[in-house]
Amino acid sequence: MRAFRVFVQKEFYHILRDRWTTIILLALPILMIILFGFGITTEIRNTKFAVYDPAGDFTTRGIINKLESSEYFTLERYLSSPDQIEQLFREGKTGFAVVFSDEQILLVADGTDPNTASILTNYATALINSYLEESAVREAGGGAATNVAGDPPVAAATAAARRTITPEIRLLYNPSLKSAYNIVPGIMGMILMLICAMMTSVSIAREKELGTMEVLLVSPMKPFLIILSKIVPYFTISVINYITILILSVYVLKVPIAGSLILLSGLSLLFIMVSLLLGILISSLVEKQIVALLISGMLLMMPAVFLSGLMFPIESMPEVLQWLSHILPVKWFIIAVRNVMIKGLGFSSIIKEVAILTGMAAVILAVSIKKFKFRLE
Repeated sequence: MRAFRVFVQKEFYHILRDRWTTIILLALPILMIILFGFGITTEIRNTKFAVYDPAGDFTTRGIINKLESSEYFTLERYLSSPDQIEQLFREGKTGFAVVFSDEQILLVADGTDPNTASILTNYATALINSYLEESAVREAGGGAATNVAGDPPVAAATAAARRTITPEIRLLYNPSLKSAYNIVPGIMGMILMLICAMMTSVSIAREKELGTMEVLLVSPMKPFLIILSKIVPYFTISVINYITILILSVYVLKVPIAGSLILLSGLSLLFIMVSLLLGILISSLVEKQIVALLISGMLLMMPAVFLSGLMFPIESMPEVLQWLSHILPVKWFIIAVRNVMIKGLGFSSIIKEVAILTGMAAVILAVSIKKFKFRLE
């Protein structure tokens, strides 16, 4: 056991003596969670818009004030002609315009980014409808008050209430629609997988490339303990990264932990083990550090970004890509973290994901043991 402790200390020494390795392992996760947490967002705020309002009456001014008072829009300028809209779009001064005419309200959006254009028109439509409904209620209320004074009964308010069904929107788990609630679980999985798999695979490949693996294998320690001694430092660093990500998520990105912290931590430790075993599997298949780096960096990170549900809904992908996403451990980790951290659900809600991650760990470990070559050929 003393020899095992010496090997672990040796690996820690190799990590800490390289300044850039230490920075990558400890500072990169902090940088990534902050950049992704604040940079990747589906929220539209403070969008500059232009207005063409030839009438300038009470209703149009009310609609403009309603738009400007929201957090989504900021009034850029009034237009003297609708023909100015395209010029403003070309110059990039605004990407949205509201045109009032006698019988309609025209919403003009820059369709270069269709998603943003769709979101802006939906926001504006909802705000305008909200203002018109409030105005109708106020007018109907004024009519009802006149009836009490002795005028013939006017059923405008009652008729309007019967004709108009106003939906009540209730958003569960994320009432303020913050993008961080969706991004944090994905970034947590991506960072842990990248650090664990990449650094573990590079560490073992380095021993092979330098020819020191044989020196390690002729030591009194069993080969399994040698590999384990290389895993322990990265497991420790990954736990530190997990704690750091959690603290930044709660106190900087304001994403609360709705469920059990113990359950979330246990789930994360399981995923860390799966990622470490992936690194061992990669190291058993390659002999060069650069190859291990490319495989762990590109073949793991790219699918983790695009096929895990982090950036795009899996249900919207082609069926082939949906099937490919099933083999990614990070997909199941993200689903489980969202259930525990965001929805506040218990263990019964993540039994499937835990079972899949455990099965993946067992399969990867079995394949790694079979493929790993303890002697250099």
